[in-house]
Amino acid sequence: MSEVNLLPEPKFVPELHPTFRPAVLANRAFEAAARDSGAPVETGIALEQADGSVFHTRTVLFAEGHALAENNFRHLERLVKFLLWQRGGWRIHLCGAESYVARLQDYYQSNVFGKFDDDVIGVKNNGRAIEVIACDSLPAENIQSRPIGRNLDGCRIGFDLGGSDRKAAAVIDGEVKFSEEIVWDPYFQEDPDYHYAGIMDSLKRAAKHLPRVDAIGGSAAGCYSHNRVTWASLFRGVGPKDFEEKVRGMFLRIADEWNAPLEVINDGEVTALAGSMAIGQNGVLGIAMGTSQGGGYIDMEGNLTTWLSELAFAPIDLHPEAPADEWSCDLGCGAQYFSQQAVGRLLPASGIEYDASLGLPEQLKVVQQRMEEGDARALKIYDAIGIYLGYSLAHYAEFYDFEYVLLLGRVTSGLGGEHIIERSKEVMTAEFPELAARIKFHIPDEMEKRHGQAIAAASLPKLG
Repeated sequence: MSEVNLLPEPKFVPELHPTFRPAVLANRAFEAAARDSGAPVETGIALEQADGSVFHTRTVLFAEGHALAENNFRHLERLVKFLLWQRGGWRIHLCGAESYVARLQDYYQSNVFGKFDDDVIGVKNNGRAIEVIACDSLPAENIQSRPIGRNLDGCRIGFDLGGSDRKAAAVIDGEVKFSEEIVWDPYFQEDPDYHYAGIMDSLKRAAKHLPRVDAIGGSAAGCYSHNRVTWASLFRGVGPKDFEEKVRGMFLRIADEWNAPLEVINDGEVTALAGSMAIGQNGVLGIAMGTSQGGGYIDMEGNLTTWLSELAFAPIDLHPEAPADEWSCDLGCGAQYFSQQAVGRLLPASGIEYDASLGLPEQLKVVQQRMEEGDARALKIYDAIGIYLGYSLAHYAEFYDFEYVLLLGRVTSGLGGEHIIERSKEVMTAEFPELAARIKFHIPDEMEKRHGQAIAAASLPKLG
């Protein structure tokens, strides 16, 4: 049994991160070993959301008493962790894994990583603490979706709120008449009036270029429900009292003040919508590599699901000493691999000389400049991210049905972005040929990168 490798080394190893162990390979190795054991324990997982949506996933575990059964809990917990952030939910139903129910429940109450998941995914997003229960059979699956966006009529404002800049555009009948990007620093601002003033400023600047404002649509990092903020990194510095009083209903207040229909959703979802609109196809997985990692998904029918797609916190590297997330402190999560944070983490190992006091956006500019100059050290950074992407797309394909991948965000700009895509294709061709043959990248030009998100955001509200 000692010869079974449950954490296989990938064929492609990032030079700057040699301990990278992709979740897709680890999960497949675990399940293959469990099945080869002769007595695999079929295990069902169902996540239930507050609205009654239910999602199923299945895996296998080693039978109790098997020499490798000590690995069962980590496999189960990491899989559920991914599902919590990819799909969302507060109640976890386990079928075939009854002996792990109490341990997993305790994990969300006492473990620092689990408590973060409980607070954000359970309490803030679903209004209830995470609950783990055993069942003889999984509850019926209930997947809901809805059409949204693609409305281009009238005079609209589209905005996008990121961690390092905010953007706004004036759009008339789908044509961008004005767009502007303004640097801001919302993450650790304690006063929510800072956020409100910044958003209103951007909207007013865009409105000057319209004869009237018929609708406002926006994308923002975080989770939103019926235009209410349930949880968002943009407001992480705001205390609980001010959050309830000034943040949760901020966009409803803005809609009233502008006397216009307003719709705000997660930035990753708008990324996917922008891609779907640009190429006229459905089944789009959007990944935004900006201050953090944004994720979004348009299903094969062209609709949005109730899935969270908060991939920044979803683990894609299962090495026990994988990089720690700067907020949740959990290990191997997407933000450390697909964002400015990833560039900042890899930069010291690259050997590039830079001012360590620079912020992440400025560090990225240093790397981008070196890449344009043909510096091989910068290439190693983008090479690592490309390898991460190739393996992670295979992992995402286990949970999403998609045919197109749209990449946006500052990390994907220029020559570095081109290398990320090409390297990821090499990984998939060698390791996952069927996926490589099926998946198509949509590579937006600079104009589309600049305006696609704004047009998609502006298209969210319906008129009339």
